[in-house]
Amino acid sequence: MDMDQQEKVVLDVKDIPKPQSWLILSLQHLFAMFGATILVPILVGLDPSVALMSSGLGTIAYLLITKGQIPGYLGSSFAFIAPIQTVMLVDGPEAVMFGSFVAGLVYGIVALLVKSFGVGWLRKLLPPIVVGPVIIVIGLGLASTAIGMAMNDPATGEYDLTLFSAALVTLAITIIATIFFKGFFGLIPILIGVVGGYVYSAFIGIIDFSGLQNASLFGMPDQVYIPFLTYTPQISWLAAFIIAPVAFVTLAEHIGDQMVLSKVMNRNLLKKPGLHRSILGDGVATIIASFVGGPPNTTYGENIGVLTITRIFSVFVVGGAACLAILFGFSPMVSEFIGSIPTSVMGGVAILLFGVIASAGLRMLIESQVHFGDKRNLVISSVILVIGIGGALIQVGENFQVAGMALATIVGMFLNLVLPGKESAYGTKEMFTDE
Repeated sequence: MDMDQQEKVVLDVKDIPKPQSWLILSLQHLFAMFGATILVPILVGLDPSVALMSSGLGTIAYLLITKGQIPGYLGSSFAFIAPIQTVMLVDGPEAVMFGSFVAGLVYGIVALLVKSFGVGWLRKLLPPIVVGPVIIVIGLGLASTAIGMAMNDPATGEYDLTLFSAALVTLAITIIATIFFKGFFGLIPILIGVVGGYVYSAFIGIIDFSGLQNASLFGMPDQVYIPFLTYTPQISWLAAFIIAPVAFVTLAEHIGDQMVLSKVMNRNLLKKPGLHRSILGDGVATIIASFVGGPPNTTYGENIGVLTITRIFSVFVVGGAACLAILFGFSPMVSEFIGSIPTSVMGGVAILLFGVIASAGLRMLIESQVHFGDKRNLVISSVILVIGIGGALIQVGENFQVAGMALATIVGMFLNLVLPGKESAYGTKEMFTDE
């Protein structure tokens, strides 16, 4: 690291913050990931408290596996929302946990391959022309979910203007916070939007506070799973085939996060401690989540944003945020408070978040400089988008199904491998490199 860059670092990776500032710095990371991490379990029917706890446990495992050299925070992954919703309807949460476990194993296998062969093979499977449209599918495929949450009464499914007004107020506050707020408040626009929407919802009388009245401060989360004690693991190959392929999409996002963080910290994290360690840490975090009942985890760009602005790279700060998340996970009062947030408020936030996901796919295509005048690129992206958003599926019998995003990913990888002119798929700017 050069001297000018070193002077800009407030706390380096192994630096321990002063006790009086440690809590505040860790809370900042907690707030950055909080809104997105609890939104995922709310959307798929899992316990937000368990998601907080599993994100904390997963982050600590990640920090240990990466030898305390990558200050990354892991939270609930949006990419898995639609597959989890599908499996929840068919086989329930136990099958979801098995599918998440298999997704974690996919990470482990990829980590082993990266350790042995580098990232060139991954580049062939996941060029920008495949990953970009799939990320767009993730966002737009959830668009109807966000609008339904924002407009409809969850009890009846019917349109409700009062509830929709809460969603619109939440969306407006979130947009204002995203565009105009600076400093610390500029890091938590999602949380600010949810708080603002909650206050408005309380004012118009659509919040049920009854659950908060008798909630204790500490206790076991309602839906926490202790393997072989609180639930019977259910092996479901249907869940595995629906959920596990999404790992290839989040792998590409994970590598992108590591490349960004390497630039921010001015050191090559893909070489030291190594991309294989980072991928393995992400996989272990997802496996941990599957053991306790949380959604799959992934590295969070929101927290990379915190690192970029503050120049505080201390893993002790990130670890402190993980410990706070675990602590909040064991608070029924926090769980009840989260449960009291109206669905329409979360729908208002989801409108922006799901759109941002889709826009991230466009950004990848633009930054990679993929040329859409090439018929090959046009064919691959078109097929991925229609299969993914249209809800296409392949079903054999009653127990085997590959649908939506997972099918779009598989078809996209296949087309990229078999169609001639492969170099056009990468654009003029490399995504993955061993350098």
